[in-house]
Amino acid sequence: MAKQPRYLSGQVAAITGGARGIGRCTAQALIREGVRVAIGDLDLATAQKTAEELGGGTLAFPVNVIDRESFAGFLDQVEQQLGPVDVLVNNAGIMQLGPFVEEDEATQVRQVDINIHGVLHGMKLVLPKMVARRSGHIINLASTAGKAGFAGAATYCATKHAVIGASESIRAELRGTNVEITCIMPGLVNTELASGVQQARAIKNAEPEEVAAAIVDALKEPKFDVFVPRSIGQINKAMSVLPRGGREAISRFFKADRLLLDFDQSRRSSYELRASQSQAGLEPGSEQAALPQGAPGNGTPDEQSVTKPG
Repeated sequence: MAKQPRYLSGQVAAITGGARGIGRCTAQALIREGVRVAIGDLDLATAQKTAEELGGGTLAFPVNVIDRESFAGFLDQVEQQLGPVDVLVNNAGIMQLGPFVEEDEATQVRQVDINIHGVLHGMKLVLPKMVARRSGHIINLASTAGKAGFAGAATYCATKHAVIGASESIRAELRGTNVEITCIMPGLVNTELASGVQQARAIKNAEPEEVAAAIVDALKEPKFDVFVPRSIGQINKAMSVLPRGGREAISRFFKADRLLLDFDQSRRSSYELRASQSQAGLEPGSEQAALPQGAPGNGTPDEQSVTKPG
């Protein structure tokens, strides 16, 4: 007999990078299920505006996911105001594109810090209490890029491989605790993160609402691997049985080998600017007219940065 879907109403969810994009849509989808939601973001002003627009008692707090103390403070505030965290959505992440040899160290470190350390901090902070309660679910936003390597996004792909690997390891450690971990692996999603990137030849871009719906489904009926759209999972399974030469030939045929390399810089510059400012340092909301030093294509690192991309 099939298991009944889990009832989510009344649970507490904390979402990082919740001010925009997939994080915002996930908050909205969970609110519709009766979940009490808190969104954390480096850009507190936008997070507060989002929380107000979403309603449903949504709360907004500042969080810098690469700073363990900041992350702990965020979770403490959620627990104090809403109750124990039943669901953590590790959504905060950035993708900066360009040839690997041209990527400066600041861009590399920034992606590793946010995309890997941010996820590890979140899991380490919530797991002890979840295990003690024998209840909880962690959603880690990975990517199809965590299952393959794409030219133009070497560091990003590396970070998403790390998220999947860590999640698989921790899932094995949690067996028997009733605590779940899910990896969400979207292809390209129509958010600012994918701006300027060409449409894939074989797969339509997903909408952030589709990713949010997949997250809700995974919370109701727990599963580890969740591809969005589902067809990517089928393609991934088929590709895995082919020899490397065959996989690479198919990738070239569908132009996937150039997808993240031949992007439109003019359409992407606004996102790349915010991504290059995604560490605390400047006042929230400050803008610059052009990409700072340390952004893709610039040779020296920018030590000050600010806005959390969605």
